[in-house]
Amino acid sequence: MLGANDGIVSTAGLVIGVAAAGTSTSALAAAGIAALAAGAVSMALGEYVSVSAQRDTEQVLVQKERWELSNMPDAEHQELVGILRGKGLSEETAERAATEMAKHDALSAHLDLELGLDPDELTNPWVAASSSAVSFMIGAVLPLVAVLLAPQGHRVWVTVVSTLLALTITGSISARFSQARRGRSIARLVIGGGVALAVTYLVGALFGVQAG
Repeated sequence: MLGANDGIVSTAGLVIGVAAAGTSTSALAAAGIAALAAGAVSMALGEYVSVSAQRDTEQVLVQKERWELSNMPDAEHQELVGILRGKGLSEETAERAATEMAKHDALSAHLDLELGLDPDELTNPWVAASSSAVSFMIGAVLPLVAVLLAPQGHRVWVTVVSTLLALTITGSISARFSQARRGRSIARLVIGGGVALAVTYLVGALFGVQAG
């Protein structure tokens, strides 16, 4: 939802600012499409770099754990026993469980219980980048379509209403998945989006007046 909200607000802010300056439909379309493309690429690159760094860190941790299991098996066994005892198992049960885990897949057991990692499911930067770009574009399409299809004299208000409605929907969905308070989640997005739109409208109107 974060990428979609970014797409909604940033694109809506830009096209409202451009519309307030009184530009032509073709210029408005060009600005909106450029904002969509630039935003999607920026989101994808940012996510790729961030997740790549995270994946590199995870791979280092996997290699470190593999080395420790090869060179310090007894210490690693006792560490696993300690973790299991911390979860409420008796010493005897923890010893037995740790031994069974080591026989099955010691590396996976230690990565899971010590670090919360699965060596077969490390974060994928390409998937994260693609998801971020797509969600941004989905969000950006709404205000772009709204401002282009609305009658020229009503472009700004149609875009504002559609943008705030979209933020209300995404805020409601986010609250449902995160189990947060729906009203607070929606209010944050709508108020923040409203402020962003107001600022870009004023900037666009100022430039429009000066150009006139």
